[in-house]
Amino acid sequence: MSRFAVACVLAFAAAGAGADDAVTFDARELRAIVRLSPLPPPPRDPSNAVADDPRAAKLGERLFFDARLSANGATACATCHDPARAWTDGKRSADGGARFARNTPSIRDTAHNRWFYWDGRADSAWAQALGPLENAREMGGNRLAQIRLVASDARLAADYAAVFGALPDGIADPRRFPPAARPLVDAPDDPLDVAWRAMRDDDRRAANRMFAEIGKAIAAFERGITVGETPFDRYVARLRQGDGAPTREFTVAAQRGLKLFVGRGQCTLCHSGAGLSDGEFHDVGIALGENHRVDPGRHRGVLTLLASGFTRAGEYADAIAADAPIRYLALQSDQLGQFKTPTLRGVAGTAPYMHDGRFDTLEQVVRFYSTRVGASPLGHPTTLLKPLGLNEGEVGDLATFLRALGGER
Repeated sequence: MSRFAVACVLAFAAAGAGADDAVTFDARELRAIVRLSPLPPPPRDPSNAVADDPRAAKLGERLFFDARLSANGATACATCHDPARAWTDGKRSADGGARFARNTPSIRDTAHNRWFYWDGRADSAWAQALGPLENAREMGGNRLAQIRLVASDARLAADYAAVFGALPDGIADPRRFPPAARPLVDAPDDPLDVAWRAMRDDDRRAANRMFAEIGKAIAAFERGITVGETPFDRYVARLRQGDGAPTREFTVAAQRGLKLFVGRGQCTLCHSGAGLSDGEFHDVGIALGENHRVDPGRHRGVLTLLASGFTRAGEYADAIAADAPIRYLALQSDQLGQFKTPTLRGVAGTAPYMHDGRFDTLEQVVRFYSTRVGASPLGHPTTLLKPLGLNEGEVGDLATFLRALGGER
């Protein structure tokens, strides 16, 4: 933000724009505000060569809505990531056939993510897309059945070939690609899977590569799913021009909430940048769930990721970037009970909240951070959080601001 623009805003604030209840922002607050908007285009993903290929996105869209990829033929990616529900499911915890302990995140703007899932057990959008395909509590399929489906469906096969080239040699031969094998996404060499182990090494690699390409197509589709421009973004655009007056879509209450967000609330310590998330993991004291069961969070996520065959630095990445995060990954004791900071863009449409869906409203979330009542850190809590002591008016203002972070349908 230029010094001229800051001066214009400060002049506006000092004048009060003729409104008794106009909110003023000092220079520090203004600098903090303009860092939160606009959201730039997502970064490139060198590990997915087709991430920005519209043909891959079209193939990925078909796969995303195709329930035949599941074991029961009735569950698709869209079952839990419903476009009518902000690309989530609206449930306290995910239920794709078996109940999970965790809430289903929205997939909007996930192309900006560094880590995926609440525990970060995937380091790319395409690797994340593979997990539910074989998870027994989600779609429960297996990669051999899934790649054979693509190969046997004329439309899918043609679309696949247009993006990735020829299908694997011999894929129609059940002796080379047995349909009965059920390898798990994070343990493809499960010793119990005799059929998978009996395959030739080159056929297993071909199957894995095609499976990874299915994930890359789905990721290309998801890359275009965004929250879009929000009332907050439009307000910041006007603020940059020296016009900080409240509007019908960004009210005085939202302004007050914004002032708390970048000021006394210290929300930007974790919900920073234009993505409104630092993309990292914190123990905010909610790892203790129902029946006092502990969710290990990031600790287990790191173990899963280190064992995965599908990473940005692995054999099935199209290119390995120097900053591939798994290169710097290490298991640490303080990761127990940590969960990823979610983006707040579009947050009003993604209730219930937190990794286990324990809060139904934004007001409940704000009160939790204000009072810290019920917080149970697991021995290595974040030192960033302290009770804020907000009154009910401030709780409402902050929730109003958060609702202004929603985009267009």
